[in-house]
Amino acid sequence: MSEPIVVARDLERRYEIRQGLLRPPAELRALSGVSFALSPGRTLAVVGESGCGKSTLARLVTMIEPPSAGELRIRGQAATPDRWRALRDSVQIVFQDPYGSLNPRQRVGTILQEPLKINRPRMSAAEREAMAREKLALVGLRPEHYDRFPHMFSGGQRQRISIARALMLDPAVLVLDEPISALDVSIQSQILNLLIDLQERLGLAYLFISHDLSVVRHFADDVMVMYLGRAVETGPAREVFAAPRHPYTKALISATPRAQPNSGRKRIKLTGELPSPLDVIPGCPFAPRCWRADDECRATRPPLKGEGRAFACHHPEEGAVE
Repeated sequence: MSEPIVVARDLERRYEIRQGLLRPPAELRALSGVSFALSPGRTLAVVGESGCGKSTLARLVTMIEPPSAGELRIRGQAATPDRWRALRDSVQIVFQDPYGSLNPRQRVGTILQEPLKINRPRMSAAEREAMAREKLALVGLRPEHYDRFPHMFSGGQRQRISIARALMLDPAVLVLDEPISALDVSIQSQILNLLIDLQERLGLAYLFISHDLSVVRHFADDVMVMYLGRAVETGPAREVFAAPRHPYTKALISATPRAQPNSGRKRIKLTGELPSPLDVIPGCPFAPRCWRADDECRATRPPLKGEGRAFACHHPEEGAVE
């Protein structure tokens, strides 16, 4: 296997939250101890409920924010703020909303050339235009689209433009932040097929952030399940979906819509309250909602254990999802 392009070790991200004039600020741990490696041609999916830290992780990997602790390495180099400018060519992002991520006052050609103007100042105007037209064709758009404005396109076409813009600097990694959730169902498969084709042709690595496990099951090579800023289960997607070991993973998979609703699979309905990220409880953070929790779970936080296939649970699930 090729050497990883991105390696993260024990990434943390903390924020200070003001609580009032006379009260000290509280600390919100948006990300705690997250580690992973991402290799060329592979897709790592990050899944979990809203507020689990998926988007925070995306901001760290794309060097929009620095980690509060831990280490992020890109192409073997430490991604410290003083090296961000040199490393940003290697990692680009495709945002969730294709309607809000494109400047409505600029033509498509100008939008595509902008990364080159900033990062390749020595390129001539003719070279920038040639590259922009090349990327436009790469994502399946026609030459006449080059001079149009974003409002003249459908949602799927706008997302193709966003993908083309992300490819302008020839990155090795694309961070895909819910790239199809704002699109019609009929268009989602087209964008996924485009991403698969680009990965095969260019050898791209994808960090795919999604809440749609039915898409993740077929699109990702590996999965990282997050809960309250921590990874609770990681491993090959096929193994995780076939036999989840963490109860939270099993609950997420059981809630995934199926083509045959009367197939007999039992949906697990979580009860209890989600702990506050401002006041993380001792022990396993999933314990208040877990049907397998006991005194050990409430007293001691389980570490993420395992090589390749890892999970953080004192009493892991056994067997396949029913």
